Amino acid sequence: MAETTTVIGLTTILSVNSSFSNSTKTPHLSTGVSAKIGILILLIAFIIGFPGNAFVIWTILKQMKKRTVTCLLILHLAMADIIVLLTAPFFLHLLSTGYWRFGKIICKMCHYVSCLSMYTSIFLIMFMSMDRFLAVAKPYTSQKLRTKKTVRVIVALIWILASLFATTMFVYRGVIVWKDRPQCIALHQSTNHMVFQYTFETLTGFVIPFTIVVFCYVYIGLRLRTAKFQTKQKTSRLVIMIIVTFALFWLPYQIVNMLQVSGEIFSSPSLTNAAKAARPNVTALAFFSSSANPILYVFAGGNFIKTAGVGFMAKLFEGAASETSSFRKFSQVLRQRSHTESVELEKCFEQTEPSKNMLSNQTH
Repeated sequence: MAETTTVIGLTTILSVNSSFSNSTKTPHLSTGVSAKIGILILLIAFIIGFPGNAFVIWTILKQMKKRTVTCLLILHLAMADIIVLLTAPFFLHLLSTGYWRFGKIICKMCHYVSCLSMYTSIFLIMFMSMDRFLAVAKPYTSQKLRTKKTVRVIVALIWILASLFATTMFVYRGVIVWKDRPQCIALHQSTNHMVFQYTFETLTGFVIPFTIVVFCYVYIGLRLRTAKFQTKQKTSRLVIMIIVTFALFWLPYQIVNMLQVSGEIFSSPSLTNAAKAARPNVTALAFFSSSANPILYVFAGGNFIKTAGVGFMAKLFEGAASETSSFRKFSQVLRQRSHTESVELEKCFEQTEPSKNMLSNQTH
């Protein structure tokens, strides 16, 4: 009976991947040292990240009487992080036992939630960057648009868009029986489907959003570089560190995506095998990004802990919100100064013109 089940599982996976090279027909499972590393990363992520993000959510909902736009964005970022951490027990069981026992629906849902969290996080980070960019580039427009109602609509659209983009996990994830054990793995009908999924995921979940983020902060940096502008350095560094941390944790995962795509396109078994071998650990590393933000908040708000106690995060988030207002005020001052200088220059030209005419008449 066991042999029959294994043959059925093998037949299924081979038929589904009939157009793949031989190296892609075998699911790569984490075993030995690789599994232990994955378990360690997931355990640390869950132990730190779940209570940490829960504390962030509690702080914003209970400790902050006036929730600013920045606080709303940080709240939803923490919500995106905490929902993915709820899937950790399922993946810990998989790594410790070597098989998936929770069925097809839970398999698809766990990977869907992970993908949803990735998209929501990067889109929120992108929106934070665009918000600061607008405060510097178009301060008057920013002041009109930056309302709680507008931000709530945008955040809702972010969740909807992330939910749609993550649906690839329902299509390309499934459970097959391998060596008499069920496995929750990626399933593609052809090489083109695999190339589409990983390329789409990398472009929409990393390359395009981070290009926008980098552009926004390069513009802000150039705008403020020559000005004597004092801002709250801790909160400024905090937002930048959120961006950098997300990039560092997710970049290896996206590189592995492109390695596997390249291996299939150029028929390189070595690239494909390297990508499949690295995927479990880089996935666990990306998972850890969901627990990184609370750690950053603690370090950034260290000075507030002594004075505010458990309310230190509320003080920190209030500072982050006021910083964007400072950007806007600074940009408005620059624009007003530029306008004043232009008006004075025009008056100077108007006064100079009659003098030129009188001198010309005298010459004649």
